[in-house]
Amino acid sequence: MSGTTLADRALIRLSGEDVRGFLQGLVTNDVAGDLPVWAGLLTAQGKALFDFLIWADGADILIDCEATQADALARRLTLYRLRRAITIARDESLAVHWAKEGELGVSDPRLPALGRRWIAPPAPPTEGWRAHRLSLGVTEGVSELGADKTLWLEANAVELNGVSFAKGCYVGQENTARMNWRQKVNRRLVVLRADEDPGEAASIWYTDLGLAVARRRSEEIATDPAIILPAWLSDALTAG
Repeated sequence: MSGTTLADRALIRLSGEDVRGFLQGLVTNDVAGDLPVWAGLLTAQGKALFDFLIWADGADILIDCEATQADALARRLTLYRLRRAITIARDESLAVHWAKEGELGVSDPRLPALGRRWIAPPAPPTEGWRAHRLSLGVTEGVSELGADKTLWLEANAVELNGVSFAKGCYVGQENTARMNWRQKVNRRLVVLRADEDPGEAASIWYTDLGLAVARRRSEEIATDPAIILPAWLSDALTAG
């Protein structure tokens, strides 16, 4: 079997007193029900600081996040912990695994076409995840979303199941809910074909893939042939 570990991901374990309740008041998605879910930790203005997947491991919670941002995310969560009896630390004994298809794990909660994902001890690394994800127009991580730069709904959080409007308050909830109520997402993150350097117009350019991530006005997306326009995004633009 080929490798399955996503080497650029890490796991943060939260254990102790009511960890689900702790996260429920912080992150964009509902963690009281079935997991995994995709969620964000936002600024008070509703801009993304971190995005991640949240898994259950018994009474504990595992946060599947960017390896390069894991320590910063753990520190941020620790600031919110206050006096709660909760331990927040990286778990190096486990890794995030991915396969484009198969029976292992569960469908990615953002989009089933992203493939299968599961948590297990580390194994050889996989290849092809980033190219597959971007081919479906799905963005993630600080290098693509930015830190305190992109409003959560601009990161296509509604379309990719990254926000609950039925749960209680969380950091950045007021502005996020207002945008949804007004049905006004003026700009969105998109993946575009870019054989040449797009410069400051893009947040990142993957030279090996000939792809870039940029934030574009919603009304321009459907008419730009360079933009990858998957069905889920096309439907959102039509509905908007």
